[in-house]
Amino acid sequence: MMINIRKLESDLWESADLLRAGSKLTSNQYCMPVLGLLFLRYAYSRFKLVEKEVLANRPVRNGRVLPVDANDFKSKSALFLPEAAQYPYLVNLPANIAEAGLSDINGMPIISLGEAVNNAMSLVEQQSEQLQGVLPQEYTMFSDELLSELLRIFNNDALDEVGGDVFGRIYEYFLNKFAKNIASDDGVFFTPKSLVKMIVNVLEPSHGILLDPACGSGGMFVQTGDFVNHAGMIANNTMTFYGQEKVEYNAKLCLMNMAVHGLNGKILSGDEANTFYHDAHNLAGECNYVMANPPFNVDKVKAESTEAAGRLPFGMPAVNKSKEVGNGNYLWISYFYAYLNEVGRAGFVMASSSTDSQGKDKDIREKLVKTGHVDAMVSVGNNFFYTKSLPCSLWFFDKGKAETLKDKILFIDARNYYTEVDRTLNEWSEWQLKNLNAIVWLYRGEKEKYGRLIAEYLETFHNSVTEIKEICQSYRQLLDGDRIGHFDCAVDHLCKELKEMTAETLIKPDAVIESLKATAEIHKKCTAGVLGSFENVPANLQKEKLKDIGFIRLAAYKKALEQRGEAVAEVINDYITILQEAKWLTEKFGTDGEYTDVPGLCKIASIDEVEEKNWSLTPGAYVGVAAVEDDGVDFAERMHEIHAELLTLQQQSNTLMEKISANFKELEI
Repeated sequence: MMINIRKLESDLWESADLLRAGSKLTSNQYCMPVLGLLFLRYAYSRFKLVEKEVLANRPVRNGRVLPVDANDFKSKSALFLPEAAQYPYLVNLPANIAEAGLSDINGMPIISLGEAVNNAMSLVEQQSEQLQGVLPQEYTMFSDELLSELLRIFNNDALDEVGGDVFGRIYEYFLNKFAKNIASDDGVFFTPKSLVKMIVNVLEPSHGILLDPACGSGGMFVQTGDFVNHAGMIANNTMTFYGQEKVEYNAKLCLMNMAVHGLNGKILSGDEANTFYHDAHNLAGECNYVMANPPFNVDKVKAESTEAAGRLPFGMPAVNKSKEVGNGNYLWISYFYAYLNEVGRAGFVMASSSTDSQGKDKDIREKLVKTGHVDAMVSVGNNFFYTKSLPCSLWFFDKGKAETLKDKILFIDARNYYTEVDRTLNEWSEWQLKNLNAIVWLYRGEKEKYGRLIAEYLETFHNSVTEIKEICQSYRQLLDGDRIGHFDCAVDHLCKELKEMTAETLIKPDAVIESLKATAEIHKKCTAGVLGSFENVPANLQKEKLKDIGFIRLAAYKKALEQRGEAVAEVINDYITILQEAKWLTEKFGTDGEYTDVPGLCKIASIDEVEEKNWSLTPGAYVGVAAVEDDGVDFAERMHEIHAELLTLQQQSNTLMEKISANFKELEI
């Protein structure tokens, strides 16, 4: 069975949020308990999967299969769940729990569903040292009715059909949604996934120590785990994860997030994990990778404590009369560099203003650039964060940079390259991330990776034939004879073009795009035509027509036609978008991948050029502005036209005002 993950996560969120809206709970109160239930549901799904694997090869004694125990699950990086912590147990508890005679982990009677769920969380914490004191246990603030309904929402059979990666995606979807309403005292606790993926893709982590000294909800760790596992390794075996997070609430989110994704890590929180004053894990000079989205523009940082804590290879930023650092951006930048070992890489998000700030910031930046370890700088546009709309930049360091690149820095201005999710939110799509990553590959001379991306584009379009035919087949079953033939003809022509696509097609894909659009247009006309054929048809004939296509009511048929039509439109639009991204990349760098500076997008600059720009690291200062195509309009002629239009509008306005004034006089107002 194919599962629509987008619809599943959306339906789960809408159901859960509807309950919150009907209660008196704030998003802040609701967030952790809901994520805890989602975590528990995933833990159970994983438990059943591993239990099945264990029982498949289980010894038999006296005719009975030996029961599973905690050690069986530990060896497979899964949590063992005692019966009272298993999701179905909680879902099927009686309405009157007080009369059930249940006891908690300490032998105390359980008299509410909230207490039963709290007990389940305690039992889970017993199974994992990493989770002790982390899981939420505030479920008694929910009424039994509300909590029972929440448990029911996540008792969705579809959740047993999805793997851990998808479950992690659903968890992140909820975290993402909550992030729109919740921000920590120190800024955004949730880093947008596309920024995290960009950082991980450029750093390409594979082994060793990864530190995030401002780890928030753990997105850097999760994405690194996905990257390493996708490369055919096991993240927990090749990577060691360390995190610092001043806000304890965020640290708990991080540990739960990691546990959902099967990752182990050492996360410290509280005052002793305040990175300005503590290297909590003693990792200065030890890290293979540093990734972070630190809070921007933090003020009132105690200068003496900061200086005593060290990790400032380029000196202190400016200190004011109150003996405070008024802006902590360059403290963070210095820390990220100081944590790296001799071949380490760092990638982090930073306020855009930091790329060319002056005073002592500029002095630190000059020393940093002269090391030759600044690898790449990327400008990011507005609206990538949920709680702020300002642009930011991505910085990348590489102490193991190739000698040929030691005096070079790659600048990318991606402020105008993004996908609009809605009016207030932008992101990079998966293909846009691949395209930006391809620029980095070419800068590094890794043309073979570029070649694999071109092959991936082509494979995607060749394989799209199967998906398109399946979705279109489901839709065509609802059409009548004449329209089926018309629709099939368009689909067959489209699939033929997709099958025959070559690398050269990616540079000029307009013909295929037109075929995709034509198929979408024909499907719209078929839908309208079929629905129109039911208008003014007698009820008895309507029933006969519906019966022929397997429906009893016209409303049900219309709904099915609409849903399947939407699926056709969605898949066609998806492939149009992918084709446009392929064109965006190949028209700049070809199908063979020859790096070239692209005005308005990217440039490789030398350290001498950076010095000429007064040590600015702002990409826009180097890449310039993209050439604007001549639209063929004569400027002077158009200005005359606009002026004439303006005079006409002014005259009409004056006439209207005179009429209004005359009307007022008649009314003696």
